[in-house]
Amino acid sequence: MLSRPRSTTARSTVARTTRGFATLLLAAAVAVSGSVSAFAQNVPIVRDAEIEALVRDYARPIFKAAGLANDGIDIVLVNDPSFNAFVTGRRMFINTGALMTAETPNEIIGVMAHEAGHIAGGHQQKLRDQLERAKTMAIIATLLGAGAMVAGATTNSRGLAGAGMGVAAGGGEMAQRSILAYQRTEETTADRSAISYLNATGQSGMGMLKTFSRFQNALSLSGTQVDPYRISHPMPQERIANLEALVKQSPYVDKLDPPALQQRHDMMRIKIAAYMQGQAAASRLMRKNPGSLASRYGEAQLAYLYGNLNAALVKTSALIKEQPKNPYFQELRGDILMKANKPKDAADAYAKAVSLDPARSGLLPVSLGQALMAIGTPDALKKAVVQINNGLGRDKENAVGYRYLAQAYGELGNIPAADLATAEGHFYSGDYRNAKIFAMRAQQKMKRGEPGWLRAQDIINYGPSGKTK
Repeated sequence: MLSRPRSTTARSTVARTTRGFATLLLAAAVAVSGSVSAFAQNVPIVRDAEIEALVRDYARPIFKAAGLANDGIDIVLVNDPSFNAFVTGRRMFINTGALMTAETPNEIIGVMAHEAGHIAGGHQQKLRDQLERAKTMAIIATLLGAGAMVAGATTNSRGLAGAGMGVAAGGGEMAQRSILAYQRTEETTADRSAISYLNATGQSGMGMLKTFSRFQNALSLSGTQVDPYRISHPMPQERIANLEALVKQSPYVDKLDPPALQQRHDMMRIKIAAYMQGQAAASRLMRKNPGSLASRYGEAQLAYLYGNLNAALVKTSALIKEQPKNPYFQELRGDILMKANKPKDAADAYAKAVSLDPARSGLLPVSLGQALMAIGTPDALKKAVVQINNGLGRDKENAVGYRYLAQAYGELGNIPAADLATAEGHFYSGDYRNAKIFAMRAQQKMKRGEPGWLRAQDIINYGPSGKTK
């Protein structure tokens, strides 16, 4: 009995189809990934106590309306100039470009409401399920196409072989379109959920509408021709029309953000511009509202960043006099004094910031710890360890904080604790290899079964899947 010859063309076409679908799966997998280490290694994270507190204040009522108030949703700031936000696992990522572009709190709140709709709707798990169904579709189509190509090669039938290639390629296309259609449905659902959350919290949807109008204008200016079946979001014109009808039905359509919240938003935008885009970008924003608190805050920050420390101190002192309970003015004063090599005065300023901070940020105690370390006395170093540990207790994934803690322990001669802190820093940076090395070093000098030894063991046992072995 003669065996059926194997077709090289069939194998290569199947491989190309599989690779194409694998690319789609990879993109979707990134979108639904919940890995801390992936973001620690690949996403440029921004940490700032003031901005984090503000976006948490934006999110709090929205999360409550969405039923997420007790779900421990983290908000992560990404250093990226584009206007974007996305969710993965229990984390919501917001680009600094979105915060900079949004002229009002309501615009950002609308974006966050949309992303909360994805979390509340369980869209990530549903997308995983849809991916599995689509993968099955693609595999079946690829196998059918491969069979037709092999049969065509056996019978020297080019038509049958060509039909097989079409089935294989068409299967991948059909699977891709199925996923994209499903994502468009999810986006529409998230839009509707967002409007319901805004209504429940007595807020307007006009900011959300303005955001999507901005997207439509950008698309129109680019001259891009878009195939509506090849995108993961609804067409901008269709999306705006649907949103506009919902927004205008709301009794809160004309409601504006509270002036105090708008002021904090303006201060945030100028701060991002000053630290990430430079003096010219910050000055452009400040010129829009000269003499305002936000503009004067920007002047103090620019003086600090560009070397005029005396002027920065004078300007910051005036801000503190105007708002003596603002922790972030005290934080700026501490930053200026550290740069001026006055760590004792800086520590006093940071201590005031910590005591005034209603958000209990973990970042401010770490800054206080740095100032105490710079003082350098044994007593100050012991206080630094306490403060940095306090900060890490509130913010356990602050990899940089562990590095300062390791340094403080090292200067005090507590080498096992220094090694464990170094291991923690590597762990939360996603460098598991070095984390395990330093954890093993720490364990060798610790008593078996004590809390530090057990934590080191957890790090040593940590597996690629994110679970202990």
